[in-house]
Amino acid sequence: MYSRFCAALARLCLRVGVGGLVLLIVAVIYQVIGRYVFNDTPTWAESGAVLLVLYVTMLGMAVGVRDAGHIGLESLLVLAPEKLRLKMELLIHALVLLFGIVMAWQCTVLALSVAGYKIPTLGVSEAFKYAPPALAGVLVAMFSIEHILALLRGVEVEPAWH
Repeated sequence: MYSRFCAALARLCLRVGVGGLVLLIVAVIYQVIGRYVFNDTPTWAESGAVLLVLYVTMLGMAVGVRDAGHIGLESLLVLAPEKLRLKMELLIHALVLLFGIVMAWQCTVLALSVAGYKIPTLGVSEAFKYAPPALAGVLVAMFSIEHILALLRGVEVEPAWH
């Protein structure tokens, strides 16, 4: 049940990421047209595009952790005996889990510390810059737990894009 929830959450992240990419393309095109055609660059377009890049990147990174799309040293693990390989994979996912927790915590602290300030060109709180990595940290932790549970049960995590 937890794995189905994580798969649905990862698919939602992928859909939101694709929507964010579309918005990013629209913002950049609008900025280019405003600058070179109308000689009037919209003030929000650049900072809006940067904010969209943060959201798309962080959601994609979290889904990459779930789908094991990150860089790994699997070639060394393939050569290891089965018992050692399981222990090493558990250790790797435990370390990624720890990373996700620390990332979520520290980015939340940072977001709260700048929540009172505004991004001048967008008129929204500076916390919007630090919310994506905080959310991604939570997702990374959740997806790492899913991998640990799957390893202990002896099953594979089904990729979100299937």
